[in-house]
Amino acid sequence: MKFKLTTYKTLKGTKKILELKKRKNTEAIIYQDDKPSYYVNCFDLKTESNVIMNSLVLCQQRKMQEVIKEIGEKNNVNLSIQEAPFLAFEKSVEYTEMDLPPLPESWLN
Repeated sequence: MKFKLTTYKTLKGTKKILELKKRKNTEAIIYQDDKPSYYVNCFDLKTESNVIMNSLVLCQQRKMQEVIKEIGEKNNVNLSIQEAPFLAFEKSVEYTEMDLPPLPESWLN
């Protein structure tokens, strides 16, 4: 899948963040230990872990950030969804092709 790799200039230096080409509330790139590791799409009903995420986010009307934080705490892993820093300037954008797996089902049960 094609993602957008954006380099931001912040007060603390430069920061690269892998983002979706178009921001959506039902899709996210999940970082594990500050590295892009998983891709979640709540409307991809072909993948079991995305179906479970659909239930956790959309059916229960919860925020994706909350659900990911809860999954990370439950499984003792450092998961996050990274966004553009608050005080930052977009320095450069490039598009990159990556295959990110969905979240492991064992973490969602």
